Amino acid sequence: MTMTKKHLMFNIGLVLMPWLTLLFFGKQNMKRYSISGIFIVIFEIINHLYGNKRKWWKFYDKRNWFIKDELPFSIGPYMPLSMWILKFSYGNFKKFVLLNAIADSLFAFIFMEFLKKIKIVRLNRLNNFQFFLYLHYKAYLLYGVQYLAENKDRFLNRIKKGILK
Repeated sequence: MTMTKKHLMFNIGLVLMPWLTLLFFGKQNMKRYSISGIFIVIFEIINHLYGNKRKWWKFYDKRNWFIKDELPFSIGPYMPLSMWILKFSYGNFKKFVLLNAIADSLFAFIFMEFLKKIKIVRLNRLNNFQFFLYLHYKAYLLYGVQYLAENKDRFLNRIKKGILK
């Protein structure tokens, strides 16, 4: 697959920079939020495959290839950013939604325009607001998975009690 040097360097930075921030995240926080982070990356990969099939965006490099195009966005910023947002806001749902809305807005309205300008990717069948919604709805899943991860014993006990009745 052909990839421009600019696209390759962009992908390397897109993956490495967010993960390097986790050096300052702390071992306990990593253990606490990694299940939600892994879940959201897997879910995001599925979303990217669907969006790719629906042609919601278009990469400028000639040959469209998931591994060089969408995958770096999934494994790069998505998990570390999700974990940082959980660290700073979990337990305060309004703060969590606000931080996610800010991050998703910056990506959908500003960063996507930058990516278009440097000819990496552009939106194709979505406008910026639709793309914001595509990004933002996953925040609620992330919070729900974290809630279940932190309350799994209580949740499982309720299920057991319901089954045994």
